[in-house]
Amino acid sequence: MGKRLFGRERRKLRIRRKISGTPARPRLSVFRTARHIYAQVIDDVEGKTLAAASTLSRDLKGTLEGDDKTAAAKKVGALVAKICLEKKIESVVFDRNGFLYHGRIKTVAEAAREAGLKF
Repeated sequence: MGKRLFGRERRKLRIRRKISGTPARPRLSVFRTARHIYAQVIDDVEGKTLAAASTLSRDLKGTLEGDDKTAAAKKVGALVAKICLEKKIESVVFDRNGFLYHGRIKTVAEAAREAGLKF
């Protein structure tokens, strides 16, 4: 008998049934904890992470002091978009990973769009 899933895990599976990252249009997956936020761009065909950024990234070290979590999420979104554009990835599929499209998840998406990523 399979494992019973509730809440976010169930929503995550429902979303992942519909979307998947291709080499032409990889998946931008966002994960959040109480303290940090992570974003990675994934090619599901190859099973490889093409770009990643988080509040723990070396590029953001020292720039997050005094920021609230939403401001940090905005910087993560901009950073992941910058990394993608450097690697010639212009278009992605957004995967909210079962989280509601609200707050920090929404901020990451909007910051990535503002920085030039298309989705």
